[in-house]
Amino acid sequence: MAEYSTLEKVRLQKLEDLRAEGFDPYPTRAERTHTSAQAAAEFEAAEKDGKEVRATLAGRIRASRSMGKVSFAHIEDSAGKIQLFLRSNELGKDRVDLFNKMFDLGDFIQASGVMFRTKTGEITLHVHDFKLLAKSITPLPADKDVTQEDGTVKRYAALESPEIRARQRYADLAVNPEVREIFRKRATLIKSLRTFLDDHDFLEVETPILQPLYGGAAARPFVTHHNELEQDMYLRISFELYLKRLLVGNMERVYEIGRDFRNEGVSFKHNPEFTQLEFYWAYADYLQVMELTEQMVAYAAEQVTGSTKVKFGEHELEFKPPWKRVEMRQGILETSGIDIAEHKTAEDLFKAIRAKHPNKTPDPKVARGKMIDFLLGEFLEPTLIQPTFLYNYPRDISPLAKSMPGDPLTVERFEGYVAGFELCNAFTELNDPLDQEQRFLEMGRDYTDDEEEKNPLDEDYLRAMRYGMPPNGGFGMGVDRLAMVLTDKHSIREVLLFPALRKEE
Repeated sequence: MAEYSTLEKVRLQKLEDLRAEGFDPYPTRAERTHTSAQAAAEFEAAEKDGKEVRATLAGRIRASRSMGKVSFAHIEDSAGKIQLFLRSNELGKDRVDLFNKMFDLGDFIQASGVMFRTKTGEITLHVHDFKLLAKSITPLPADKDVTQEDGTVKRYAALESPEIRARQRYADLAVNPEVREIFRKRATLIKSLRTFLDDHDFLEVETPILQPLYGGAAARPFVTHHNELEQDMYLRISFELYLKRLLVGNMERVYEIGRDFRNEGVSFKHNPEFTQLEFYWAYADYLQVMELTEQMVAYAAEQVTGSTKVKFGEHELEFKPPWKRVEMRQGILETSGIDIAEHKTAEDLFKAIRAKHPNKTPDPKVARGKMIDFLLGEFLEPTLIQPTFLYNYPRDISPLAKSMPGDPLTVERFEGYVAGFELCNAFTELNDPLDQEQRFLEMGRDYTDDEEEKNPLDEDYLRAMRYGMPPNGGFGMGVDRLAMVLTDKHSIREVLLFPALRKEE
């Protein structure tokens, strides 16, 4: 049972008093005719002709003040705030007293009346009737808005703690309009990605979230158990292997936007549950995907922010194509002084890293691919601020990508980077089932049994490939990371409505 504070107990008493007087503090119906923005716009359009605008508004009380026979209040809905004017002459003294004494900041109310403009120029509803829609028992963390002499509203006791804001997103949204704007922009982002791909003849599909075998990425899965089937199942870590099965079935351009789940650490750019966009494009290669990617992200940036130039922290990022292109081998050489092509084994590469950077070395027991990832993260990645494609990856860390003609140890893969972190990943996809099977077996040998980035062999996927898979380019992007960049937020928790958090003690 909840333990109520003194202020909550006062509000609970008001709740009982209202019920005792015959008022329902949680009525079933609301009769709103306008949002605050619609009412203001309609009034401004009719004002010059002297026409009357009647409206019934609804929202949460954000400020209230009594001035004898009249009272003013501000209510807030999803469209913004609007002022209410209540006068004893129309409503009666008892009704205005009821409003002042029994209604609290945070309560949802409905008010009907006529729109007018006050002497200070503020568009206001002259209230002829009102009712309570929902009584607020717990005061909001930002529970006081004060109108200054210049007409601006100053907020006191604003909810600022990142921890509380993430845990109580409902309160965060209620008191911080700028947070609501973040999630409106996020919705615009996802809509723009869909529109772009739909306009380029891609078909949106849905693939299983619960899978009998995880794959398509290097990550540790979440495991659950299906009682009826009597088998363990995995929350998907990627859509890839299912989407590519659809290419076998002559669905040539497919995409999915949905949730992936990876049982890994939490950081400013990682959440165990995240939104991913993946698409697969038959008869295309990674160079074509590269061009489509920069066009798509630039389009999304314009839709969300109004420009391809986006402010992110101290940087102004330019998403207009073409983006910078850097070959991975050359980029690592320039930033770390190590040529990965000269060190064919994990042992040799480790020795080179230790010799060059004795204070920065990876675990000597990991595979060569993990050591290359280490060099990328430590030396090259932080330099990639403007949108950049890093391309041509070692085969060691790309088990699903096609090798470059004449160079079996390098694959046709790129990753898109911005602001020093990875935004997207793409391949010229492997479509040779025999080569793919060998890659799975190599991964099984190179990684230890408890290695969380081990890719399991998926026999059904190999069977699908044996029916024949067209050459294709594949792409994956973390939508949350792009949302971070386009809203100038530097933690993934800021763009997730309900991020993963430790259990509250």
